[in-house]
Amino acid sequence: MVAIGIDYTPAYEQGAGIGRTVRGLVSALATIDTTTDYRLFVAGANIETLPSILAPNFAYRPSRISPKWWARIWHRVQIPYAIENILGKISLYHATDFVLPPIHKKTKSLVTIHDLSFVRVPETASPSLKKYLDVVVPRSIMRATHIHAVSEATRQDIITLYNTPPSKISVIFNALEPHFKPTPPTAELFTKYAIPSVPYIVTVGTVQPRKNYSRLVKALVQLRKHHDVHLVVAGGRGWLEDEFYATIRDTGMTDNVHVTGFVADSDLPALYSGAICMAFPSVYEGFGIPPLEAMACGVPVVSSNTSSLPEVVEEAALLIDPYSVDDIHNALERVITDQELRDTLITRGFIQAKKFTWEKSAHQLHHLYRQLLEDK
Repeated sequence: MVAIGIDYTPAYEQGAGIGRTVRGLVSALATIDTTTDYRLFVAGANIETLPSILAPNFAYRPSRISPKWWARIWHRVQIPYAIENILGKISLYHATDFVLPPIHKKTKSLVTIHDLSFVRVPETASPSLKKYLDVVVPRSIMRATHIHAVSEATRQDIITLYNTPPSKISVIFNALEPHFKPTPPTAELFTKYAIPSVPYIVTVGTVQPRKNYSRLVKALVQLRKHHDVHLVVAGGRGWLEDEFYATIRDTGMTDNVHVTGFVADSDLPALYSGAICMAFPSVYEGFGIPPLEAMACGVPVVSSNTSSLPEVVEEAALLIDPYSVDDIHNALERVITDQELRDTLITRGFIQAKKFTWEKSAHQLHHLYRQLLEDK
């Protein structure tokens, strides 16, 4: 039986972002491939803390050594301790989170690059993380047999920034779970996340500069001159976030901006559904799942016109220049007041969201695995 190793660490360690992507892909993979021997590497875990196995042909290979320590061992000190020492003999290893560990020469490798924001918008990355990624990502791209990009925009960035042959990169989109659908919010939901029962705009994502929340707050100031509307920011604490909280204080929006912290996947559909619209003014995204989730919940979306977002939302969102507060405000104003536009965006949104399923992406990933294994 062919054995494939997959880095499942993000799925175990991260509730949002890359963790959701890896969970979605691997869970769908387990439903379509019942014969391949899959071995899931999980750093910083032991078998007692892991969830139930996905399928009989999927097995966890946990390591009590944390992801940070593996990064030091593999990439800072560069000790060539091959991943096969943990997983056993494998034919292919899929590094799902930017970085390829040491592997045997005969083992094929696939590395997933989610975005290159630390290069494209370096001011939004923490300096220490950028310094690390600037070294390990290009090295991983060069060493990998093949690269998985989550969007065409990310693929083009890899080609341009690292002079990578286009034939070495395959695009497989991210997707969303089927439980994202119109879901009436409850009083318990608002209580749980300390949200007042008022009209609100929702945005979803870890609090960090790339999400552009400060300009969104400034747009809210203009919007509130004519509309009694609040902003709900559904995202956990991130990095370089002081400017965002300072903007809330300096604009007098403390009572009108509600930062929930991390919101459980099971609660997100109702949180989206209760909003008058979803705003996603990010300055850069490798893909951008939240706009699709909002669309699937029947909520009109205002999205940035940068990086991968136009190819993700297509004609189903109102696109804005994320660097213009006026542009963000004007788009929100239109979506709130123009019922015909709202109806059009909602209809298009349902259609657009249905294009992205983990099952479809998993089939494409499975096909890519087969191709890599067959190539000599």
